[in-house]
Amino acid sequence: MGRTVLVSLVVLIGGCTNLDENLYSELEKDSFYNSRLEVLQASLRPFTHMQAWLAPTGQTGYFYHAELSADQLAWPQKGRHGYDGGDHFRQHYHTWTDNENPTRTAWILMWTGVGYINSAIADLSGVDYAALDISEEEMAAIVAELHVLRAFHYMKIMELWGNVPISTEVAEEPTNLPTQPREEVFEFIRTELETYVPQLLPYSEELVGRVSASAGYAMLAELYLNAEYFVGTPMWDECIAACDKIINGEAGGLGGTPKLAPDLTTTFSNTNQHATESLFQFAFSRQGGFVFDWGAYLMGYSNISEALDVGYSGNNAMVVIPTAFDAYAENDLRKSEWCLFGPQYKYGTDEPILGTEEWNERPFIYVNSIRRESEGDVTSEGSMAEGEENSGARFNKYKSGRVSDPNYRENHYIMYRLTEIYFNKAEAIMRRNGGTATQEAVDLINACRERAFAPEDWPEARYTTATLTLDELLAERGREFIFEGKRRTDIIRFGKFTNGTWWDHEPTNDPNREIYPIPYTQIAINPNLEQNPGY
Repeated sequence: MGRTVLVSLVVLIGGCTNLDENLYSELEKDSFYNSRLEVLQASLRPFTHMQAWLAPTGQTGYFYHAELSADQLAWPQKGRHGYDGGDHFRQHYHTWTDNENPTRTAWILMWTGVGYINSAIADLSGVDYAALDISEEEMAAIVAELHVLRAFHYMKIMELWGNVPISTEVAEEPTNLPTQPREEVFEFIRTELETYVPQLLPYSEELVGRVSASAGYAMLAELYLNAEYFVGTPMWDECIAACDKIINGEAGGLGGTPKLAPDLTTTFSNTNQHATESLFQFAFSRQGGFVFDWGAYLMGYSNISEALDVGYSGNNAMVVIPTAFDAYAENDLRKSEWCLFGPQYKYGTDEPILGTEEWNERPFIYVNSIRRESEGDVTSEGSMAEGEENSGARFNKYKSGRVSDPNYRENHYIMYRLTEIYFNKAEAIMRRNGGTATQEAVDLINACRERAFAPEDWPEARYTTATLTLDELLAERGREFIFEGKRRTDIIRFGKFTNGTWWDHEPTNDPNREIYPIPYTQIAINPNLEQNPGY
């Protein structure tokens, strides 16, 4: 157990990818794993790295691709800002190539995570846990967390690239692992999850920021729900069973059994550390020096800081696509609660925020269009090249609180929540029933949807078995999970990704666009990687 661990991307994942420089950190295991705390630190290192590619914190990782290639969010050019070499245009129009910096970044970040996990699994296999006062059950759960987390990495890697290598060991020397077909990657993920999820501990306050049984069964539910798309084999019954493990409380929950939030704000608030709807979350904390910084992607310039009375701003980047904003009924409370729209005022006053670019020194109003309205265009469809500083409704789903709030920016990032499990089960029930809603499916969706309407509006807004079609379910998924990094996979599963139309996006009708090309720089490093079809 005294070998030296070389923490290098090439070594960790057997040459699947590479960094631009070789950084090595030498650590003698014998001198490190001397306490339960150090074992936990080693197991949590891959988890903390995961936020870099999964959360919307400014890196062009999974979230970037999951949202900007779909039908709800876009990053248009706004005057002199936001063109960025056309990166975001190519996501929106599905014209990307194998030489995209954002996709290369996502590949590196996600495979780095696999490498961290492989290293931790190898290291912990030699730890004398009994000598560290760690029970056999707890040690099995810690190791299971790593296996499940690795399976989650592979599920997201498979979603983006389809056919990829499978790396499970730490290589002493760089090796060039070959591409495996998506069917084999799927079976690897399924086997890992089905083997190790039952060994995870039930979700509780002590497991916030770790992988628990509720997270594991949520991953299984997602894998099963997409199985027909991934490998051509429907797994609706398996999806329903995984959802029931969570809904029935067998997988634990914050407060014992997970419960739907009674409103639209609790789950995303700056006190959501104990949100009863949460199943899996990143434990961000400003006070702890690890803030959930969504500003770069999802916050406007510094003038908008005054509207929210916060001390941060952003790149004025991602906006809600006009057709996605139109998908909300006017009386749908999610439209006003989760989006910034219309005239913006300094917090608590009727003093208008002023623009700084096209609307310089004029009242700043977010509009549901992406066109040059400051130049008189108030009728055209617009395009990705014609945005302005106020184009499109904006993100307001997570609320940091004001600067004076004692919980200012203490928000956790929720990766899975109970509402998604209700939606997954309802969809599996409908698909098993030939695409027709049963009363059980309707009840599941209505239980979530009711929060979005005032009592007087609810009788007209509630679904029935006649009105909850699969197309309507997809639309409702969009309204409910906007800004949560779910949309690309959803519209692929519903067959709308390559042949769908939204705003100014026209269908490509090219099924090869459902997965991304492997970055050409990685194929240059590893000639055993096979490029995906169509690239």
